[in-house]
Amino acid sequence: MRLPARPARFPRHAAFMLGAAVALAAPAAQAQPKTITPLVINGCGIWPHARCAGADLRHADLSGQNLAGADLRGARLARADLRGTNLAGANLDGADLTGARLNKVNAPAATFRNARLVGADLEFGRIMRADFSGADLTAASLEAARAQFAWFAGAKLADANLQETKFVTVNLRNATLEGSLIRYTIFPDSAFEGCRGCPTDW
Repeated sequence: MRLPARPARFPRHAAFMLGAAVALAAPAAQAQPKTITPLVINGCGIWPHARCAGADLRHADLSGQNLAGADLRGARLARADLRGTNLAGANLDGADLTGARLNKVNAPAATFRNARLVGADLEFGRIMRADFSGADLTAASLEAARAQFAWFAGAKLADANLQETKFVTVNLRNATLEGSLIRYTIFPDSAFEGCRGCPTDW
């Protein structure tokens, strides 16, 4: 009895080549570009130079966003997540940042005049040349923050965590540091006139 002939195998490399040819032959028009939808929260566009004075951004996740040069005067940012956010040159005068997470924030030359930062976490923040005049940073954490040439004139830093903070050439006139942790904190060339709780050996 004669057995039927075994069907010829389709070579593996041929199948691979056929699949590649089909993929290359697909119309280029089918590849749709990804559209990026801008983030808007309560009418505030989350992008550089945004105009969001007085915006309600409480509890908002703004981590890693670029808000350089943004106008956030009087904004409500209590408990907002601003970890790693770019706030370079932003205006947060009078803003409420109670309990906000600002770990590793990039905020050189930003202004926080008379802002409320009670319990805010600015650990490892880059706040060089930032202006915190009159701000309330009671019980805030600025641990290991880089604050060269920053202004804290009249600011409240009572009970704050200032461990390893770099206060280099900083204006601390009439500020309050009573009860703050200043272990390994440095204050070279800083101004202490009228400051309560500032070190006396610098």
